[in-house]
Amino acid sequence: MSDESPVALCHSADLVDGGRAVSFDLVYGGQTCRAFAVRFDGQVHAYLNRCTHVAMELDWQPDRFFDDSGRWLLCASHGASYHPDTGACAGGPCRGGLVRIALSEARGVVFWHPDYRARPLEF
Repeated sequence: MSDESPVALCHSADLVDGGRAVSFDLVYGGQTCRAFAVRFDGQVHAYLNRCTHVAMELDWQPDRFFDDSGRWLLCASHGASYHPDTGACAGGPCRGGLVRIALSEARGVVFWHPDYRARPLEF
């Protein structure tokens, strides 16, 4: 985790297994990026919204990352698929796994834990 305070991202009920994601912006490697949080097998997970094949956003519609079965995260551009619980490449042209963003869940809220790599936007 990190020295920074956790950031409340959404209500737990906003994330349903295999359903819509909650997207958010952050600074990663000095660049403003999109990230997304999903629920899979009852657990919350978050990743940078960046395919490892070509640095493009994954979602085929806003906040839609799962395939029709709700079992895989799918890149809409070239079909790379990822394990939702680890971000590891599951098939297609991906080159490695997705970049994980630290989350936790408590008292009906999902929290993002910024670290030295992934920080909140500064205004």
